[in-house]
Amino acid sequence: MTGTELHNIAAASQNTENSADAVFQEEQNHLTSTYEAIEKIERNVLENMRKTAQEAEEDKRNMADELASNFASDGEKQETYIEYANMNSVIDSYNRTQRANAEKLTAVRILKPQPYFAKVVLQYKPGAAPKELYIGNAGLSDDSYRRLIVDWRSPVAEVYYNQADGKTSYEANGRTINVDLKLRRQFDITGSKLNACFDTTIAIQDELLLASLSRQRTSQMQAITTTIQKEQNVVIRHKDVPALLVNGIAGSGKTSVLLQRIAYLFYQKRESLDPRQVFLITPNPVFRDYIDNVLPDMGERNPNILTWNEFAEGTIPPGRDFKRFDTSFETLQLIDEAVDSLELQDKDFRDIKSQGTVLINAQQIAKAAAKFKNAPAGPHRITLIREELETRLQSRLGQMANNTAAQDVVSELSYNDQLSIFGEPITMDTEENAKAFTLKFLTQQYESAFEAVKNDYWLRIDRIGKRIAGIEDLSFLEWLYLKIRITGMSNPDTKYVMIDEVQDYTTAQLAILSRYFRRANFLLLGDENQAIKPGTASFDEIRHVFEATRGEVSECHLMTSYRSTPAITELFAKLAITADGMQISSVQRADTEPEFHECATESEYIQDLVQAARESKELKGTTAFVALNTEAATRTAQLLGDDSPALIGEGDTLPNSGSILLALPLAKGLEFDHVVIVNASKEDFPDNDLSRRRLYTAISRATSTVSVFSNGELSPLLK
Repeated sequence: MTGTELHNIAAASQNTENSADAVFQEEQNHLTSTYEAIEKIERNVLENMRKTAQEAEEDKRNMADELASNFASDGEKQETYIEYANMNSVIDSYNRTQRANAEKLTAVRILKPQPYFAKVVLQYKPGAAPKELYIGNAGLSDDSYRRLIVDWRSPVAEVYYNQADGKTSYEANGRTINVDLKLRRQFDITGSKLNACFDTTIAIQDELLLASLSRQRTSQMQAITTTIQKEQNVVIRHKDVPALLVNGIAGSGKTSVLLQRIAYLFYQKRESLDPRQVFLITPNPVFRDYIDNVLPDMGERNPNILTWNEFAEGTIPPGRDFKRFDTSFETLQLIDEAVDSLELQDKDFRDIKSQGTVLINAQQIAKAAAKFKNAPAGPHRITLIREELETRLQSRLGQMANNTAAQDVVSELSYNDQLSIFGEPITMDTEENAKAFTLKFLTQQYESAFEAVKNDYWLRIDRIGKRIAGIEDLSFLEWLYLKIRITGMSNPDTKYVMIDEVQDYTTAQLAILSRYFRRANFLLLGDENQAIKPGTASFDEIRHVFEATRGEVSECHLMTSYRSTPAITELFAKLAITADGMQISSVQRADTEPEFHECATESEYIQDLVQAARESKELKGTTAFVALNTEAATRTAQLLGDDSPALIGEGDTLPNSGSILLALPLAKGLEFDHVVIVNASKEDFPDNDLSRRRLYTAISRATSTVSVFSNGELSPLLK
């Protein structure tokens, strides 16, 4: 194997075999003792959790009894409140203990199926005894704080993934640690059984990589922690930058790398990064379901995972419809220029009303805005106006709360309504109480008015757009971008945004995301060759968008394909428009050549496709019949009748095995054991760049076999 020194511990010569057997037995003994330690830790943790729960229950019961008796005396109430605080402190202590136990139990259960997958031997100083470290999917120490297994995300584990034996280094707590890497060993482990081990000097071994890649595809993605390659590790452990653009060919592990990057960030920043501060924008709901289990399987919570459409829906005001959706980047630039000199006019405002009552009219809003006419145009001025409107709204409700009719409504509330609104029974025995409870009631009743102020619904964005940019009827993207620029509408709390399949977004969509998540670092992953929709952003345009808002765009490239057989990889690589640096020598073993079925008549086409559908039911793993679009998929299902595979739509879940039929946009990002392209005809895939990218994408979904059918003449791109 070129460039790799591989020692499978079963060698030809007797001496080597004896030595290998000794090493194998030594590693098996270590695995056995480690596994026993893991099981012991699991038993201890479960027992600790049981005891802690029991002690907590007893303490809470005793303290509750004591508090109840103390409340019998008015003189002891102050002491009782102190006891309440003490009780809460004790409960918090129990909760912290249980959380620590739960975290350790999670690590144990992650490790039991495979305690570790690698070992490194490091010498920190010349002459010092080398140190052995075993690397796994989670870190674990025993009760004596002896480190049994190192988490793959820990700084020291980087020397394993860097794939450079001898003098090397890693970063920890801002320091560079120099080490001499004496050994890197990989393991194939099932539970407490060592199946094989390999020593390596350069690459993570093809034998284990192939074993991982050869597993049949399921309905959900699997983590690649054990087989992360050097170029992938660069992305996963990349330093924080405002925008990181990753261009990776089909099958290079982009999505896996994205998820490993998220897991790495959660580990490195576990004290400061909450999963709610990370957004992952996915192509479609099917893809979201496909990746949904990966991070939980690594012991991490999922971040916010949503599609572009779901993001868009969350920003549209209630009841608002748009005739147009998209726009050009040039139009957004026109809006930018116009906003810089924006002066608000009286007719740019609308009434704030709730429950059919106008609480602040447009004229009053105009007067409030006039107070801040000297403030710079844009978000700062809108913030000042918004704060003024909140004050005026509170004042208006305060006036209404003085009204006896409003107070009468509150006093006549039923007992259950009082509990629902105030959380307790109320008494209107004093003027102060009457006003306070009425104000709280009105604040809840007119909550939508506060929402209108907060979300700037009092601004007539459409009118402003027409006035300053000459746009008669704003599209959704124009409306949203204009609102972001005028009001500063954003999500400032998000720290990271990951966009998969970035080549499927328009420049306008990306410009909006970059401004909406204004404080976030972006990870943008895609493949220029998989831009299957017309009008989407090129990688040059993606760079331009994020340079405008982030100042700098760092780049990484993933140019080795791990998914498909050599024949399939060669086929889709020939279709690549941007093939610079692409390594078309697949790491997979050779298998069946792609098949082409060019059918002269529709009856022949249907007959051959029906036969393929029937044969697919006998194949192992998953078979995807991929159609150009939703209409083509529906038409194919009708042609195949009872023989049709299950038709997958946006809201459907992928099966673990068997045959499915789906449109190409839904197949994006997924992989299958077998792919059948249902109609790669000249008519559906003419000789142009868009068709070239669509065929590249469809073919590259397959790991083992590809069959291409055409109703009529085959696309010239495949000849």
